[in-house]
Amino acid sequence: MRNFILRTIVGVAYVALLTGSLLLGPVTAFLFFGAVTWATTMEFCMVANRHAGLSTLGLLTATASLVLVAFSWLWGMDNELSLRWLALYGLMLLAMPVVGLYRHTGHPLQDWMGMLAAQVYVALPFALLPLLTVFDGEHCGYGWELPMALFVFIWVNDTGAYLVGSSLHRLFPWRLFPSVSPGKSWVGCVGGGIATLLASVACWTWIPAGHGLPVWLGFALVVVVAGTWGDLVESQMKRQLGIKDSSHILPGHGGLLDRFDSTLLAIPASVIYFTLAS
Repeated sequence: MRNFILRTIVGVAYVALLTGSLLLGPVTAFLFFGAVTWATTMEFCMVANRHAGLSTLGLLTATASLVLVAFSWLWGMDNELSLRWLALYGLMLLAMPVVGLYRHTGHPLQDWMGMLAAQVYVALPFALLPLLTVFDGEHCGYGWELPMALFVFIWVNDTGAYLVGSSLHRLFPWRLFPSVSPGKSWVGCVGGGIATLLASVACWTWIPAGHGLPVWLGFALVVVVAGTWGDLVESQMKRQLGIKDSSHILPGHGGLLDRFDSTLLAIPASVIYFTLAS
């Protein structure tokens, strides 16, 4: 019971912080997602290179991720300052292999691959998130609607998949990807997808973004498919490393990678979708 209460408190706080940061504007959104990006990259580095623990290279990689996110959120508000952040990001990327020269770990290639993987897998998706704030047909400037809808779709899909899968798995026992995540079933995936499509209809009705129902339905499908893949990708990584959670930073929820695994693929897929649909 105590674990359930703690899990609920952490979950409510997480949703409140994320929602509030988006609703209050681009500055608070950057502060929240900048912190999330730094911490998630740091967590990824510690998971991927568990032999190294908290290292200078990990700190540099996480800080470079934060700089990239700063560039993306500042673009459009202060382009000159944004370009300076981009230049700093380039310098930090160049500094990473140089720092590796002084580590003497005996496996520099693994370190370099980890650095690049962190930038592609964690930093890039969060850096693309601000693009969703401009795919709005109703007004110019910052729009919180699509980023907020993306996270709502992910939450609805996860919840729907869990409820439907746990209720009907005996009638429909077929597993989605048993070699990676034995607990996921096709019936749960379909149930989560249907719930997300219904949520997209609600978003089309309530959210004042200038997109028709077909666009919203397509958005929901993209999030369901990409989000499910994102979940499976992280599960595969954890299975290879022999760990259950990426960390224990969020009591009852695991680590930040566990919370944002679906998001890391859903954001780039959604940006591509709206680029093609606009």
